[in-house]
Amino acid sequence: MSADERQLGRMLRAWRDRVDPGEAGISVGPKRRSPGLRREEVAHAAGVSVDYLTRLEQGRSQHPSPQVLSALARTLRLTAAERDHLYLLAGLLTPSAGTVDAHVTPGVQRLVERMRDLPVAVYDARWTLVTSNPLWDALMGAPLTGDARARNLPWLIFLGAPARVRHSPEERVALESAVVADLRQASARYPRDSELADLVRGLRAESPRFAELWERAEVTTHTADRKTIEHPEVGTITLDCDVLTVQGADLRIVAYSAEAGSPDAAALDLLRVIGEAPLSPDRAVAAPHRP
Repeated sequence: MSADERQLGRMLRAWRDRVDPGEAGISVGPKRRSPGLRREEVAHAAGVSVDYLTRLEQGRSQHPSPQVLSALARTLRLTAAERDHLYLLAGLLTPSAGTVDAHVTPGVQRLVERMRDLPVAVYDARWTLVTSNPLWDALMGAPLTGDARARNLPWLIFLGAPARVRHSPEERVALESAVVADLRQASARYPRDSELADLVRGLRAESPRFAELWERAEVTTHTADRKTIEHPEVGTITLDCDVLTVQGADLRIVAYSAEAGSPDAAALDLLRVIGEAPLSPDRAVAAPHRP
């Protein structure tokens, strides 16, 4: 076992111990003795097995993937500098200029958690879903699952199954154009990002509509809109959709909201109470999380 492997395990345990369970959305009882998060809580939130996390903390598992490290950094609420140190201890290069950084800083995590009255999600510069809050999951039909393609907005728009968001033909054209143009802008900002380049190549090869729009060479950003969502339990909801960009991190915070006192606000209130509704059979393969 190398010194870096031992240090990686020590740092993971130290970072786990310092996380406030309340801030992580975990309710604690009076009999809880250990500080911070339990190992199984971190494993569940990061999408890894408890056994794998145990081996990492004990220095018995070598070469964790960047995806695992990114999930652990987010779960443990690491700063950018701590995240970079985590990568170095694991023997990997830190995220650098020219590539997309999907790290959600503690400040952005707190912002999303405190906006619990609104459906909120965070996307990276590739428009791949990084995290979302419970009301977003309840509105859109599924929690954060699947590989990068299954969570990528452009891929879902051009090649995915129908989602709960309903678009008129004019709205669909505007959405497609805005997303393609925004992706083109991201490609210019991150010329060394292989995942982004693979995404664009795949879309151009498999979607004639994407290829057509890509050739137009339009450049813009996807910012704000109104969305109509067909929910199986609360019915039709029309919401304002705002996209906020985190400067320096290039994360996109997508938030839905409704005018106070409106029927749409009442529908959101009801959804907040009943939680995530089960998908009906005809919606079982609907694409999750599309803003």
